[in-house]
Amino acid sequence: MAKFHRIDHVALHVKDVDVSVRFYESHFGFTTYFRSPTPSGIDIAYLKLGDTVLELTGHADVTTGGFHFCLETDDFDGAVADLKAAGVAVATPPHKTAPREAREATWRRVVFSGPDGEPVELRG
Repeated sequence: MAKFHRIDHVALHVKDVDVSVRFYESHFGFTTYFRSPTPSGIDIAYLKLGDTVLELTGHADVTTGGFHFCLETDDFDGAVADLKAAGVAVATPPHKTAPREAREATWRRVVFSGPDGEPVELRG
């Protein structure tokens, strides 16, 4: 049986790839490293944050039900303040979260809304 060792990327369907690229680059520090249309004409951008890869695919009809991703931060209060100051909408205010492991004992979480309403969780 084949062995798997990591998730290669997470993909989000977005209405406007340009708007979403600017959002994730300016607010979360992602950088675009590849962009190309598919053979069927769908606009796709690949963004990196460390070794995390986010794929943005352009679709006119976007639904985000049941999906989110989470970014870890070492400056929770600073990240929340920066995002609020930039006008990024808070979907769920900051609150304490149960630790899954010892290093998370003091962590909190918050959820912001992306350009298409996608939930973007921060923990730290």
